[in-house]
Amino acid sequence: MRTIIVSLCIFFSLSVQATTSDYLTDTSRVNDKVALLQLSEDYDSLLHSWYVSRSLNQNNDDTIAMEDIANRSMSMPHDSVIRKNMAEMPVFFDMTYNRIVKSYFKVYLKDKRELTETVLGLSEYYFPYFESILDAHNLPLELKYLPVIESALNPRAVSRVGATGLWQFMYATGRFLDMEITSFVDERRDPVASTYAAADYLNSLHEIFGDWTLALAAYNCGPGNVNKAIRRSGGKTNFWDLYYYLPRETRGYVPGFIAVLYIFHHQEDLNLNAKNIEMPLLTDTVKLTQKLHLKQVAEVMQLPLGQLQDLNPQYRRNIIPGGKEYALRLPYKRATDFIALQDSILNYKDSVYFNTKALASKPSKQRYYGEAPSGNYTRLYYRVKPGDNLGFIADWYDVRIRDLRYWNGIRGSMIRTGQRLNVYIPKSRAANYKNIDKLSFAEKQKREGNPVSNTQSKKVSKKYPDDGKYEYYTLKKGETLWEVAKRYEGVSDRDILRMNNLTTGRYLKAGQRIKVKRIN
Repeated sequence: MRTIIVSLCIFFSLSVQATTSDYLTDTSRVNDKVALLQLSEDYDSLLHSWYVSRSLNQNNDDTIAMEDIANRSMSMPHDSVIRKNMAEMPVFFDMTYNRIVKSYFKVYLKDKRELTETVLGLSEYYFPYFESILDAHNLPLELKYLPVIESALNPRAVSRVGATGLWQFMYATGRFLDMEITSFVDERRDPVASTYAAADYLNSLHEIFGDWTLALAAYNCGPGNVNKAIRRSGGKTNFWDLYYYLPRETRGYVPGFIAVLYIFHHQEDLNLNAKNIEMPLLTDTVKLTQKLHLKQVAEVMQLPLGQLQDLNPQYRRNIIPGGKEYALRLPYKRATDFIALQDSILNYKDSVYFNTKALASKPSKQRYYGEAPSGNYTRLYYRVKPGDNLGFIADWYDVRIRDLRYWNGIRGSMIRTGQRLNVYIPKSRAANYKNIDKLSFAEKQKREGNPVSNTQSKKVSKKYPDDGKYEYYTLKKGETLWEVAKRYEGVSDRDILRMNNLTTGRYLKAGQRIKVKRIN
């Protein structure tokens, strides 16, 4: 465990924002409006859930007296009542009630009361998963309320910075905690896998700080930011003493947690009616190693696709990719039906959902081979001169190097001075190239817009050695032998290598003096 903690400290000192919640913020100044906006985003994203939208539509059909709605929406207990109830709550966390915490009570109980009742309904499905995993890790069961403020119990929630899932893990944090995140599978959205990861992470944070309130703050902004706040405060370790030293979004995190913890414990006293979401409280999983599309299951078993998507939110494109064992979650009574129909389901429209030909086909190689000349081409000849190479010649005649090789049976790039090359040019343009063989190197380069000036050659000329056999050049930073050779008529980079007894120019350095041309 010590190794895990040290790794966490190193990892999050480099990537401070371990998990980010964009849902709650500091309400001590502005900020009811900011919290309202962020909670509204949660609520809007919740509506995409098949179970939530279906249940809300059913609830809207119920007739409730307008007077009763008004009375319930204004239910806000007196401060003294809340403080008294907090003091009597059998919970593992310090329950503090102040103006900051009170602002979150207003958000959850008045402004976003319907969201709160929806989340209360969803909790009946998700909390049993959270409780069993937290209990197995010997962690406080109150931590099950964290996903309420993180994601409003929406497994598909994605924050502005990319934190994803019920527990709002960033990509880097998810990978650090060994969660599978691919184009098809995102375990940050898996209620079970993400809760196991969150339990491990929270346990490590508590061992670092020794305080659950600070562990909650570190879960939101990373242990690096909490340690920084402790240093700036002069070593204080009480959350409320660190409040203004913490990032702004983290300041509202613990107050929001306290408000949610109280509301869930006193929902009846607060006249909150949990929405009937009708998610199956009993589910079962079947293990698969083959590829499967959720539409195959939906159509063969006559199950709503939205229901399957809500039960299996980790499959990003409704595809179980196969190749290893994956779990498919189904309503409890339908798991045995799936096993009985498994072969039929896997074969149902498999050519539609998984194009086997496309999967088996290999990408074609886009390799170009030399082109044989047709009757529309005329043949010209070029005699290789000192300093020429295939690249220069191809540029001068506006042809491909591969064609030059093909026409002349050349393998590689080696050509010899005096060698006669065949060059095929379209008859309509042949007159433009007939005299190239008679031009000097400078004239041919000038045709291509790369003139070789005499003044330039003079600038690069250096002192000759005593024997007067070679012209020398001092290399500049970033220059290549090919660039140097272009400065001298009739000289190629290969000539320079031969003159200097080199096989490669890779190890030449700026300031080094090399031979570039024989004087005669």
